[in-house]
Amino acid sequence: MAERQYESLAQAAERTSISVKTLRRRIIDGELVAYRSGRLIRVEPRAVDALFRQVPTKDNPR
Repeated sequence: MAERQYESLAQAAERTSISVKTLRRRIIDGELVAYRSGRLIRVEPRAVDALFRQVPTKDNPR
């Protein structure tokens, strides 16, 4: 079984250039699953990456 990887909201924000405030809003809205241990909040990097959607273009009309 694969080991889960976690990162802090600050790490996720730095890595993706999404603000911590926006990440917190995504958690509240149910778009991003977060895990709490005491006061610490962690997210899975793959879940943060899944927030991104490809922008349709004329060559790739998704």
